[in-house]
Amino acid sequence: MTLISFLGPKGTFTHEAASMIGDELIPYCTIPAVLESVANDETPYGVVPIENSIEGPVGVTLDSLAHKFDLKIFKEIIIPINQNLIVNPGSTMDDIEDVYSHQQAIAQCQEFISKNRIQPHYAISTANAAKNIIGDKSKAAIGNAKAAELYGLEILKPNIQDMDNNETRFIVVSNCDHEPTGRDKTSIIFSIYEDRPGELYNILGIFQKNNINLTKIESRPSKKGLGRYLFFIDFNGHKDDGLIQDIIDEIDENTYFLKVLGSYPEF
Repeated sequence: MTLISFLGPKGTFTHEAASMIGDELIPYCTIPAVLESVANDETPYGVVPIENSIEGPVGVTLDSLAHKFDLKIFKEIIIPINQNLIVNPGSTMDDIEDVYSHQQAIAQCQEFISKNRIQPHYAISTANAAKNIIGDKSKAAIGNAKAAELYGLEILKPNIQDMDNNETRFIVVSNCDHEPTGRDKTSIIFSIYEDRPGELYNILGIFQKNNINLTKIESRPSKKGLGRYLFFIDFNGHKDDGLIQDIIDEIDENTYFLKVLGSYPEF
């Protein structure tokens, strides 16, 4: 039996992602709480969102990995975000006056909400929204099929998101590294010396000269003053590969902060 913590409550997209790797799932109320559960060995694995194809990076996940927790990314999970209009059994579109969901879900369904002249309201999560409309046919929620199933509700309108290519990437964190699989990705964080012009260009050039493909680059404030940033980079290869080890060593020599977040199978 392997316990897995995840950003709850049950019925969220994170719950859906966690369900793909196990069924002994424990919900936690915040992303730092999930990460802390793994760091303290309460659970061997934790699942949190790290980026959305439309809304962008999940800042609290990036910041927590950079500043608060020394954890490894063990796996990644990417799932399509199909938003549905969830209602009480027997409700019709004519009944619906208000719709509730997480602010990101509301933002992803603006066209549908506007077209149908429904009043949007923010909720803590998509699952919380579904739970809170139970018994009121004038209210609807936006969320996934798992939320509807969990609370005995129905999907009145499926796939109401404005854009069909909406995906969220989740990471599975652990205290352990994943062994090489031959199809891996590595994630690192680093900061550059501020007084060296072209330093970021030089770091990126290390990957270019070694013919290593970057799959993501993201900057975040370092929290040490304006103009100071951390850079998050994902690239192909495993940190135990000889070439990748050499690249990491060269980056380490040319930055004042470097943290390897882990190597894991590419989804």
